[in-house]
Amino acid sequence: KIQVKKFVERSEVMANTISAERRIRLTKKETAYNRYWRTTMKTYVKRAKKAIESGDREAAEAAVLKAQSVIDKVAVKGVIHKNEAARRKSRLMKLFNQKFQ
Repeated sequence: KIQVKKFVERSEVMANTISAERRIRLTKKETAYNRYWRTTMKTYVKRAKKAIESGDREAAEAAVLKAQSVIDKVAVKGVIHKNEAARRKSRLMKLFNQKFQ
């Protein structure tokens, strides 16, 4: 009896077993998910840095708070480590405090 592969063509992957092919599919999905959240986080951090550089304290404060929220969200989702989240927030607050205090 011939086993038919439903999802993955043999030529696409190097996996030798069905479970390895399944892991490849899962990894692609997880990578896309992680990439989305990581780029979203970076976007908010860039916006916060830009707001800090502009010199408008209220706008900068709002942007920094939003960036911190997104960083925490990304850490909870497991995209980045909690220590990396703490480091990113610390660096952002350091920039904010140097500019406005």
